[in-house]
Amino acid sequence: MRLPAAVSLFLLVLPVATWAEEPVDTAQGVIQGQIAAFLHDDAKAAYSFASPAIRGKFPTEGAFFDMVRKGYAPVYRPGNFAFGRSRVIGDTVVQEVLISGPDGKDWTALYQLVKLPDGSYKINGVHIVRAAPGPEI
Repeated sequence: MRLPAAVSLFLLVLPVATWAEEPVDTAQGVIQGQIAAFLHDDAKAAYSFASPAIRGKFPTEGAFFDMVRKGYAPVYRPGNFAFGRSRVIGDTVVQEVLISGPDGKDWTALYQLVKLPDGSYKINGVHIVRAAPGPEI
């Protein structure tokens, strides 16, 4: 049975399109996992999503959790959040997250996730700005 050219082309492109989205889907899952950990006051789980560079700056779960609680309230206690734009640059994913903060104000968080040698993605930094949508990524 011979498939029409358009169907053949679709079947060839489909795996590439699925593969291209994979780092973004994985990054979004990591971000969701860390936000869930913050909402449950689970410092150990939240810390598990941090990259080695972040762990170097905050060598204990408590130090990391305190830093986020004090400096990143919209991330620590979001009202609602939604994923915005994303960009994959090599082994780095930049993901925009639109957040309604605990103060009722809108925030944009730009997450940077890096791919580790074991293939996992970890959060390497978050930049939050009082705006929605955020700056160009």
